[in-house]
Amino acid sequence: MAVCFRCHRTAPSSVDHYRTLARKNKVWSASVPSLLAGHEAIRKWGFQMKSSNGYPLNVVSSQKEEPYIDHSKAKEDQIDSTVSITVVGASGDLAKKKIFPALFALFYEDCLPKHFTVFGYARTQLTDEELRNMIGKTLTCRIDKRENCGDKMEQFLQRCFYHSGQYSSSENFLELDRKLKDKEVGKSANRLFYLSIPPNIFVDVVRCASRTASSPTGWTRVIVEKPFGRDSQSSGDLTRSLKQHLTEDQIFRIDHYLGKELVENLSVLRFSNLVFEPLWSRKFIRNVQLIFSEDFGTEGRGGYFDNYGIIRDIMQNHLVQILALFAMETPVSLDAEDIRNEKVKVLRSMRTLQLDDVVVGQYKGHTRGGRSLPAYIDDPTVPKGSLTPTFAAAALFIDNARWDGVPFLMKAGKALNTRRAEIRVQFRHVPGNLYKRNFGTDLDKATNELVIRVQPDEAIYLKINNKIPGLSMRLDSSNLNLLYASRYPREIPDAYERLLLDAIEGERRLFIRSDELDAAWALFTPVLKELEDKRIAPELYPYGSRGPVGAHYLAAKYNVRWGDLSSQYS
Repeated sequence: MAVCFRCHRTAPSSVDHYRTLARKNKVWSASVPSLLAGHEAIRKWGFQMKSSNGYPLNVVSSQKEEPYIDHSKAKEDQIDSTVSITVVGASGDLAKKKIFPALFALFYEDCLPKHFTVFGYARTQLTDEELRNMIGKTLTCRIDKRENCGDKMEQFLQRCFYHSGQYSSSENFLELDRKLKDKEVGKSANRLFYLSIPPNIFVDVVRCASRTASSPTGWTRVIVEKPFGRDSQSSGDLTRSLKQHLTEDQIFRIDHYLGKELVENLSVLRFSNLVFEPLWSRKFIRNVQLIFSEDFGTEGRGGYFDNYGIIRDIMQNHLVQILALFAMETPVSLDAEDIRNEKVKVLRSMRTLQLDDVVVGQYKGHTRGGRSLPAYIDDPTVPKGSLTPTFAAAALFIDNARWDGVPFLMKAGKALNTRRAEIRVQFRHVPGNLYKRNFGTDLDKATNELVIRVQPDEAIYLKINNKIPGLSMRLDSSNLNLLYASRYPREIPDAYERLLLDAIEGERRLFIRSDELDAAWALFTPVLKELEDKRIAPELYPYGSRGPVGAHYLAAKYNVRWGDLSSQYS
């Protein structure tokens, strides 16, 4: 693998490069006799003949010659191309707090192309200077790299422009197209649209942008933010509507949790460490827990949240995507399609979630330390009498040879006692444990546990049993701890930085394919419909507590104890 020294990213190998090109471009099939002529053609004329699978002919031949790469042409293409990034919904909170700062961070790290332009597009009337003043307040430099920070900010802001328009107006997008062309003059134009807008106007924007503001000479890609519908039907309708104007390869469905450092490290931890891969199955793992909690409520966003609830907002996307990465079989390669194929296999092997395996809750008002904490329905943006769950716990199962019978427990909630996102892997008890007398009757205390803490304070730790120093035989549970802040003092990039850079580079590994989305919705749609049709009341829990008691009964049903309740890191 080659390394991109500009931003410390690994570039594709030559084989991966050709595979990517084959997917983007139509490649003429080579006949069998052409195999014999492939190397001679390279030597004489400097071009590479390709077979129907997109690989250079010398890759499939028996010779060990390196594939031909015209580096001068690649450099020339880089110089003569430009990337225009349009943030649709530029005046919104997501754009101001996440997208523009992530773009600046990429610019600061020299990870963006040499020629790029950023445009904001929204209905709000702003000038270029007003946009720059607005986003300039949110830009920060790396904690460990402060030199020339002000200069870099100014250079970035001078590449930021604004165009006001309606989201459903082809004329307004045509005006945007003219402004983009003014900045792209003389260069091959590539265009990336980031839809930081409500899902009900996705299709209008995509229709207008694809018809009047697509790149005439390069690629056009669209990043779509969740939620991707409310159920299988609405998600399918959205996908079909988007595909009337875009191909699947142009659609980048973003789930920012897949861009988090510890989630991306999940496959590295498993597939590159011999100590873990043999244990990664029902034979050694007793249960897997995926835990997401926030220590704050809806905080004025109740109107949006009430339309979706915690299952749609967190479980159906963030946690299911992490589960699929955790449980998938070894992919053929690190190619995006190979990884996504394995994730889809996991999702299709999972049982449809049943109501008996779900607990829902909603936080209520609570007074603590003289401070009054509001209930969910106290939020003025939430409809009175709302039954929307702010907490959910669920037990899921994967019916395949590797994971048969292993419960995958999820829980997610707002207004809980702590903020965390983590994966907890509890291993089986040691057969015939010689030291069971030292641990007493509670064998859970002696259970090995692997914890991958996604946020905050990123860490990986393994709970093991060991002897306490001294003359007596006293045992203790300790943690072998990799705390990222200690081992890697350099600031960890935000998830949006990684995902934006991947979209610019055409890397789809961390984005969601349409069949992944269909399979994920198929798991949750029936139980969501049942919850809403039967108007099942959520169990109330106090703001700032550990959540509803029903979650503990659900775990006990499968002989599981939630690991975050007894952890010293709780």
